[in-house]
Amino acid sequence: MKPLLLITTTLSEPSRTRIGEAFEFLYAPKPAQKAEFMQSHGAQIRAVLTIGPIGFSAADIDALPALSLVCALGAGYENIDVAHAKSRGIVVANGAGTNDDCVADHAFALLLGVVRGIAALNESTRQGVWRDRLPLRPNFSHKRLGILGLGTIGAKLAQRGLGFDLVIGYHNRIPREGVAHRYFDSPRSLAEWADYLVVATPGGTSTRHLVDARVLEALGPQGYLVNIARGSVVDTQALADALRAGRIAGAGVDVYESEPAPPTLLFDLPNVLITPHMAGGSPEAVRASVERFVDNATRHFAGLAPVSPV
Repeated sequence: MKPLLLITTTLSEPSRTRIGEAFEFLYAPKPAQKAEFMQSHGAQIRAVLTIGPIGFSAADIDALPALSLVCALGAGYENIDVAHAKSRGIVVANGAGTNDDCVADHAFALLLGVVRGIAALNESTRQGVWRDRLPLRPNFSHKRLGILGLGTIGAKLAQRGLGFDLVIGYHNRIPREGVAHRYFDSPRSLAEWADYLVVATPGGTSTRHLVDARVLEALGPQGYLVNIARGSVVDTQALADALRAGRIAGAGVDVYESEPAPPTLLFDLPNVLITPHMAGGSPEAVRASVERFVDNATRHFAGLAPVSPV
């Protein structure tokens, strides 16, 4: 008999079909559906598939006596109560490494787009404005790229940055061994040095508003910010104020504090590009994430360690 799985995030029909080859599942992308299934099938649910922003709380965990595995579809797991799960002997795993390339590609699309003013140039061209009437945008290459969080995605960002002849600096809680890039001991010192600051940290309480008004002030009027991490890492009000006052030159954000509601504070600002938390989304990345979940869960129920445990 296949283990019973509770899915609490939105998945395409092909993804659900693939998971259904290995597991019986209850599909609950909405909170009311999740509550209903946990009430009616709580004693039988043995695994949960969720995402970091949705998470799975201690109370959720305690409501499922047969639970032995909680998986995040992507790399983030900030709202899964990992400590409580482990205290109950429940394994936690994620999809680390399955969408890193996609996220890094999207970050550079945002960064290139905002530095070179692509959206504004597109709109001007459609209105019949020729180049002689438009301000020149700065070069993208040969600048300083500061990466806030040099994990697997941060390393991909650094690799791409080298292709644009960017000098790389980074901040982590501690320096990474074997990394040649320049280390900075605080987000503010990194921002003071950088022309571009790309946020690639985990979410959660420890990184909330890590990028605040002081960091944005340090980035300066020629600096650009990109956030492809979690919306909570950047203070949205401080970002809006800095953009509006010209304290930074521009921003590209794929994530924001108000998700899934749009960041209306940023809507009237021409020097910001906004996408709806899509950096990690591509057919290739989704397939890889689903396959990683199937691998993690199949190994777990065979008595083996998952491929990517948390």
